[in-house]
Amino acid sequence: MIRYNRLFILILLWPWLCFAKTTITTSVDRNPVNLNDSFQIIFKADDTPDDDPDLSPLEQDFTVLNQSQSSSKSWMNGRFSSTIQWTVNVIAKHAGTLTIPSIAFGSDHSNAMTVTITDQPDTQGLNNEQELFLDVSAEPEQPYLQAQVIYTLRLYTRVDIAQARLTEPELADAVVEKLGDDSNYNTQVNGVDYSVTERRYAIFPQKTGELTIQPLQLTAEILTNSSMPRFNGFFNQQMAKTKRLNSKPITLQVQAIPSNANGKAWLPAKRVELSEQWSGDISSAKAGEPITRTLTLTVDGNTVAQLPELAPLSQHSLLKSYPDQPVLKEQKNSDGLTAFRQEKIALLPNKAGQYKLPEIAIPWFNTQTKQMELAKLPETVLTAVGDVATTPAPVQTPVAQAQQAAPLTQTPTPITADVTQQQPTNDFWPWLSAFLGLGWLITLVILLTQRTKPKHHTTQVAVPEQSQSTFQLKHLQVACDNNNPHAAKAALLTWGQHEFGVNSLGAIAALVDARLRDEILRLNDSLYAQDPKPWQGKPLLKAFNEQQARSKLNKTSLQPLQPLYRL
Repeated sequence: MIRYNRLFILILLWPWLCFAKTTITTSVDRNPVNLNDSFQIIFKADDTPDDDPDLSPLEQDFTVLNQSQSSSKSWMNGRFSSTIQWTVNVIAKHAGTLTIPSIAFGSDHSNAMTVTITDQPDTQGLNNEQELFLDVSAEPEQPYLQAQVIYTLRLYTRVDIAQARLTEPELADAVVEKLGDDSNYNTQVNGVDYSVTERRYAIFPQKTGELTIQPLQLTAEILTNSSMPRFNGFFNQQMAKTKRLNSKPITLQVQAIPSNANGKAWLPAKRVELSEQWSGDISSAKAGEPITRTLTLTVDGNTVAQLPELAPLSQHSLLKSYPDQPVLKEQKNSDGLTAFRQEKIALLPNKAGQYKLPEIAIPWFNTQTKQMELAKLPETVLTAVGDVATTPAPVQTPVAQAQQAAPLTQTPTPITADVTQQQPTNDFWPWLSAFLGLGWLITLVILLTQRTKPKHHTTQVAVPEQSQSTFQLKHLQVACDNNNPHAAKAALLTWGQHEFGVNSLGAIAALVDARLRDEILRLNDSLYAQDPKPWQGKPLLKAFNEQQARSKLNKTSLQPLQPLYRL
């Protein structure tokens, strides 16, 4: 019987299984792209599509250079997921706003998208006489306080290199985030072909005035084939010479918050979107049953630490609100950061009627138009129908229950005792005298013993709390420089006890910003993993310094800047 039931269910689900579509998304490694520069079109499927991709529609506006395919599988929170990715290297045939058409994967299709191809290459003024060189740029160079700056580094090379080591931008008064993986493409500089490796960072300055991004340094080995025969002429030795390059410094002129800014929180961004979802019908919610409201704030061009809280708690006596912990995420795209804040609030109407939820408005500053804008949700009316079937009795403590059960007036109960059992016997006093005498003798021996021992005086020097904190921060820097996870943990625990009064890495991680939290959790995993990998302390120290910079800004800034929201 069970087998027939399974067969019947399979027959019912068969049309859905046959016609279920695979979701295929389209993206590019960068946008805009210079004409004559190759770039990557990436197709990503959440399941195996119906067939291989048909790339012939691309040939109208692009030249396909090569393609590759990769797949990944994961098991997370009890759910299995599979991803297949196709990477297609192309070069545009002409400039303009070009459309990457929908590509057929059998009966499945990818989404179409547009890409901007410019005919003004950024390689003008570059020197093509060198074998390799660095070029850096920042956009914009006059940002507003805490607004996003895209810092782009490009390595041009026309020789083979190995053992390349590149420093990263480090700023004491700014938050620095690396944006995704490096992109590789080919271009021409004054008629000479170069391979380009491009790396991008998002920088968020935390103080006004001049902010200089110091030169980055590249150390690499240039590989050349020696013409001198070695090993009896069977092999030619590959020679290498080490070369060191420095990029140019870039100075940003960070502007203060404009006078037309308003609102409790200063939120500079490229785009802000506020949306809501309900778990049920708000026009006919049931009294006595909770309904969940989900608020989502999406911000292009800022970090999660900058996002404000969304919904205040309900002030209505008959509408109780129970907020959940907010969900915070960051997505790193080639054109900057996208931050998400999601809040879920369970609302419980205790009586039938209408409940007005006030308008939610998030003022933000548009860095593109230089104007203040407002992301808002209008006033919402929640209608509860039906009466609560039973009103739960108030919870009483055991003491209150005992007081309620007891009568208002009580007559004391006389306490009687057997007098004959409490009268001492004639043998009591001799034993008591002997016990007291023995105790007096032991006390005398202890006093004489302590008098003969030399007294040791210990002098304790009080160390100011700030000196202790500074001392531990130096320990943290040394531990991170030496990639010593145990010493880093000890320094963090002392700092966490002094700063927050907590005694574990997990507790400290819950009280700091997202970047430092992630690095502390990585340190914790490295310490207690069954198969630990070598731990690198530089990201932890960098995140810690950024946290200190933001904390210092919030304490000392005279600008009308609200403090960053703690994660």
